[in-house]
Amino acid sequence: MEPILRAVLSLTSHLELDQVLQELVDTAAQITGARYAAIGVLDSAGVNETFIYTGMPRSFTDTHDPPRGHGVLGAIPAEGALILDDLTTHEAFGGFPADHPPMRSFLGLPLLIGGQVYGRIYLSEKPGGFSQGDADQVKVLAAGAAIAVQNARLYSDIRTRERWVAAGQEITTAMLQGIDVEEALEMIAQRARTIARADTAVLVLPGLSKDWVIEIVDGDLHGDLLGATMPANGRAVQVIESGSGMIVDSFARAEVVRLAQFSRYGPSLYAPLTGGQAVMGVIVLLRRKSAPEFTDTDLAIAESFARQAALTLELAEARDAQDRASVLDERARISRDLHDLAIQQLFASGLQLTQAREQIPADEPRLLEVLDEALTGVDESVRQIRSIVHALRSPDERAGLVDRLEREVSLARTGLGFAPSLILEREPKDAPLASDEVDARIEDDLADDVVAVVREGLANAARHARASSLHVRLRLSTEELQVQIQDDGVGLRATSVRSSGLANLGQPPASTVGPSPGTTAATAGCA
Repeated sequence: MEPILRAVLSLTSHLELDQVLQELVDTAAQITGARYAAIGVLDSAGVNETFIYTGMPRSFTDTHDPPRGHGVLGAIPAEGALILDDLTTHEAFGGFPADHPPMRSFLGLPLLIGGQVYGRIYLSEKPGGFSQGDADQVKVLAAGAAIAVQNARLYSDIRTRERWVAAGQEITTAMLQGIDVEEALEMIAQRARTIARADTAVLVLPGLSKDWVIEIVDGDLHGDLLGATMPANGRAVQVIESGSGMIVDSFARAEVVRLAQFSRYGPSLYAPLTGGQAVMGVIVLLRRKSAPEFTDTDLAIAESFARQAALTLELAEARDAQDRASVLDERARISRDLHDLAIQQLFASGLQLTQAREQIPADEPRLLEVLDEALTGVDESVRQIRSIVHALRSPDERAGLVDRLEREVSLARTGLGFAPSLILEREPKDAPLASDEVDARIEDDLADDVVAVVREGLANAARHARASSLHVRLRLSTEELQVQIQDDGVGLRATSVRSSGLANLGQPPASTVGPSPGTTAATAGCA
């Protein structure tokens, strides 16, 4: 019994799971005298997801997939052992693959962890065959291996949790240092894929209308995931609506795969990007078909990481909105100072110069000329300062309509508590609508009306809607321009009678939509 105890102590000294399993099969072969030994770790469907050998020739293992655990291997009982003098005579034997070494004597028994079958241990080709004593020895070894496996899994969970936390801190630091949101999203996908040992990671984010679209992809070798719209009744939308993550054992075994591209993957994990009380999107981690399944621990850690990432994105958006507001406040202060101080001082100086000029005799032409030039300079300075003041007070005057609307949407972030979206649509939808076309076709007066409509709508939503999402939709056709502001909130109270802002918006504009090629101008209508 002493060699077994030493072997058990050696097993429990390892913290890496692969080392534990490899030493288990090596030791089992050694103490029983078996030529071949292996262990298969089972997935939720009872199929080998990990298979570790000893004794098998490399020429075979390098060219053949590991067994899935069917046939004689699947006949091993959940308790006890299966001892066979000749496994080829067993009713479940289905034959050996080509080039498989001959095997006759066989011993198989389960590796139990917490009363559940974690895997199966297989031994074969012992001279003289296996005995019950061999089975008892391997059982003791398996009991020690179960403890070692649990320790290794706990150690792996701790290491993984540390990597997730470090990745979250890295993303937070990068956002605080001012990296672009797009870069941050790409970093989130890349770090999540690496730490979770996934083959592909995607971020599902809001698209047009109520669609959810894969906007960020990392690790996809096929190139067909980016831009894919998630099915309305699919798993991603379920996670968004429930706010809870989800594990898929394997898309390869799933009865329904609503997004065809996912059918080439196996295990997957969905973690919602939950910011505040709203779900901003979903992280989807995908592994190849033969990879180990995700665990509940994996899901819990990924959900925590996703919440931190979403909070970081929200804080960055809020900071950006505050920065924009601070810039506008500073511009307003500078314009007031220029108007109230600089212009008034120049006016006073101009009056003094005018009075001085009136007192100069006409026979002093050179002095009169100098004073005239000074007065002209004062007038020009006043005009320039007024122009600067006007530009500072109306920073959007030189910007296009789309840029102005993007600024309004960004500034509304603070009042709403989330980031609204701006959507450009063409009617009919025969091609995407570019911001340059909008700016070219919308006259300045109408652009001012559109900005006023959006500003009032955003303000109303912030005050009354109690919404978690809002979309500003600009729809341009050959004959009219429509502005639609849609949120998922409760709207105005039924008893509310004050509607001055909405009444102002109800006044028809007198501006026009400029003609696009092949069309004529028409009166614009705002809906």
